[in-house]
Amino acid sequence: MKLQRPLTILALTCTSFVALADPTCTTKPESEWLPMEQAREQVKDMGYKIKVFKKTHTGCYELYGYSSDNKRAEIYFDPTDLSKVKEEIDD
Repeated sequence: MKLQRPLTILALTCTSFVALADPTCTTKPESEWLPMEQAREQVKDMGYKIKVFKKTHTGCYELYGYSSDNKRAEIYFDPTDLSKVKEEIDD
């Protein structure tokens, strides 16, 4: 009985981390991805101001920056075609 509570807390904590995990954008090999610099330039051409542009461990290019109307943005792109997989823009 003494062990049950810590295990329940651990299970809930692990579940919370999974819910907050990065989305999976693609399972295609990196050889099929757009090169990082090309993707960065295309994202700039879309009107985003980039603070951070990086590759995630879940097969995405991730942007931290600002939208064209200066709202904070976090966006996950499929690195094969730059389609948006997940987007969070501050109001």
